[in-house]
Amino acid sequence: MSIDADRFAGCLLGLAFGDALGAPHEGGVLERCIWRLIGRTVDGRRRWTDDTQMSLDLAESLLSENGLAQDDLARRFAQSYAWSRGYGPSMAQLLRRVRRGERWTEASRAIHPEGSWGNGAAMRAPVVALFFAREPERLVDAARASAEVTHGHPLGIEGAVLIAVATQALLNDRDAAHVVGAVGAHCRRPKILDRLRIATTWLAEGAAPGPREVAARLGNGMTAATSCVSALYIGLRHLDAGFDAMLRFTIACGGDVDTLAAMAGALWGARNGAAHLPVVALEARERIEDMATRLHRHASLSPSATPPGRP
Repeated sequence: MSIDADRFAGCLLGLAFGDALGAPHEGGVLERCIWRLIGRTVDGRRRWTDDTQMSLDLAESLLSENGLAQDDLARRFAQSYAWSRGYGPSMAQLLRRVRRGERWTEASRAIHPEGSWGNGAAMRAPVVALFFAREPERLVDAARASAEVTHGHPLGIEGAVLIAVATQALLNDRDAAHVVGAVGAHCRRPKILDRLRIATTWLAEGAAPGPREVAARLGNGMTAATSCVSALYIGLRHLDAGFDAMLRFTIACGGDVDTLAAMAGALWGARNGAAHLPVVALEARERIEDMATRLHRHASLSPSATPPGRP
């Protein structure tokens, strides 16, 4: 299998663009005012949030360890933590505990005894698809293992699998029907399956529900169940439209805009490539492009022998 390097860059930059451009529309008045103050670098570039930071951490860990190493991943997440990236309260607490030396297995369960069901693992899952682009048989296990570090609830894990599988399908030029079929084969939770059925029907019938209906029926929240199918639908619906149109629709959906736009942007970019992204002055764009190049180089070599999820 050969995938154009531009698609790798498109996926990672699409994630970062969606994150950075969606962040100013996130939350209430206070949150938006804060981001207005800190949302640009000193040279005027758009800053990204924890969504992109944790995606880069995941990519660095995968490349350094030649596979999914959960302890290393937890350490990198904790080392990169900074309040100004907009981490949620629970995630901030977890990462501070890990930074102090607590095992991630203990820290995550201390905060969420049943595991977190948020969308934090899903937002970074496109990176798993890029790393395992030539190893589809390992993708699902790796996505699950990457999620467990911070989002161990079955819904949090299933959200990560959903986005990872969809990203890989789009990298391989699958159409929307094939993508939702591939995703559906790995979904078991009614809270996700019910929404996936709605999205599948809309796509098959060529329906055009407005942002309010998408938010009401698929969700626009911070949980995996109320955001992953929404991002999937938005990304697939806008594959043949411009990135700007996809972003406007996501912003109009409201809610957890930066993460919805990051996931949808990654899916859009995986299909359309970096060449079709808008011109945006993005924080550390060179670093993101270099990471995409490294991931593509890895995918072009022989498959890794490291089993996913090893400690």
